[in-house]
Amino acid sequence: MGLSQSALGDAVGLTFQQVQKYERGINRVSASRLYEFAAILQVSVDYFFEPLLYDEDSHELLPPGSDDPTRMREILALVRAYYAIEDSNVRRGVFELTKSLADE
Repeated sequence: MGLSQSALGDAVGLTFQQVQKYERGINRVSASRLYEFAAILQVSVDYFFEPLLYDEDSHELLPPGSDDPTRMREILALVRAYYAIEDSNVRRGVFELTKSLADE
């Protein structure tokens, strides 16, 4: 979202280290804290539960932050744009095109 851990921490009265522990899954995030983060980031709480990355080899979701943040933003923007295509035939065509380009 372009907000540093320090800025997010400052907004809710935490240190960036505490935010980092939440992000890495070292500490659990309470529902009320998750709500605060969502409000600051101007997203719904559901945002934190959207799968962003999927390991096709292991068929498991990869945790947020397991990749380069710049790449994560790009992936999220791509997924949102993809699902914004209302026509399912067009969406399927984009999917097949993307797969074929990746195979080259």
